Amino acid sequence: RVTLLELIMAKVSENHPVTSEEMNVFVRHAEFLAGCFQEKCEAVLKLTSAADAEDEEALVTIRLLDVLCEMTSNNGQLEHLQALPGFLETAIDTLRLTHLAGKQAVNVFTATHAMTGQEEISHPAVGFKSHLIRLIGNLCYKNKENQDKV
Repeated sequence: RVTLLELIMAKVSENHPVTSEEMNVFVRHAEFLAGCFQEKCEAVLKLTSAADAEDEEALVTIRLLDVLCEMTSNNGQLEHLQALPGFLETAIDTLRLTHLAGKQAVNVFTATHAMTGQEEISHPAVGFKSHLIRLIGNLCYKNKENQDKV
C-alpha cells in the first residue's frame, strides 16, 4: 500500500497539464484517499509506543497524509477536498491528539524529542504534525467556511 501511495504521489507531483478526464480520475482518487485517511488517522497514535514503532497501518496513514498534502496543493483537486464533510475536522482532531500525545510522554510526537538522536530524525512520523498543519492550511486556502471552522 505504501508503494502504491508513492506511485500516486509521483503522478500527482508531475508538473504537466492534465486533461479533464485525468482530473476527474484524480478527484475520485482524492476523495477515496481522504476517506481512507479519515478512517485510519488514529492509527498514527500507535507510534507513541516504542513497541508499535513500525506499525504498518500507521506508516500507510503517514504516506496518505503526504499524498493528500500534495493533492490539496493542486487547485483542481483542492475545491473537492475542501468540501468533503468532516475532512477538515478529522485533520484538526488528529493534530490535537498527536500534540497531546507528544505532551503526555516523550515519543516521536514530542517536539524536543526529534532532536535527541539520529534514529528519531529518520522516523517516518517526524514531520507528521507539520504535514497536518499544511493540510489544514491548504483546506482553508481561499475558503471562508473552512477558515471559520478553524
